Amino acid sequence: MATLPLILLLSGSLRTGSSNESVLRTAQAVAPSQVRTVLYDGLARLPHFNPDDDTDPLPAPVVELRAAIGDAAAVLICTPEYAGTLPGSFKNLLDWTVGGTEICDKPVAWVNAAASGRGQGAEDTLRAVLGYTGADIVESACVKIPVGPQMVGVDGFITDPGVREQLSTVLGLLAAFKDGPDLDQV
Repeated sequence: MATLPLILLLSGSLRTGSSNESVLRTAQAVAPSQVRTVLYDGLARLPHFNPDDDTDPLPAPVVELRAAIGDAAAVLICTPEYAGTLPGSFKNLLDWTVGGTEICDKPVAWVNAAASGRGQGAEDTLRAVLGYTGADIVESACVKIPVGPQMVGVDGFITDPGVREQLSTVLGLLAAFKDGPDLDQV
């Protein structure tokens, strides 16, 4: 029996109960049957990036991050925007991926959960940094899905059926992506 592709879910927020984590937890709950998902929970444990420390032996949290990325068939990101860019803690996570090869050529997409008119700075920064890492951005799976507090149930999951369907579709697109350019963008 073939192993189902694993999609790593990366939240860029450290805030308890963030809408970004709700998006990813909901994505886990609505994942198509042909994929597995895992939500990375080590953002707060990563040390500050220092190129001098990007050598063997790597700090244990960095080893765990790189292994999680390496084990995944694809990566889905949901991160807030702070001061027009990525939160520092999430940029730090991405900085730790530059020295490794795990994310290189890996299909990656993001969900922008910011309110209408917001979040473009985070998207632009993601695009730039992921370009440096060699990640393969799956444009058709990068979506804006504004998530307001009224859309999140007391259990932390998004209740809106349309959003849930969109998240399932995003995971399906990532799982189906094959090496090469995103055909929707050619």
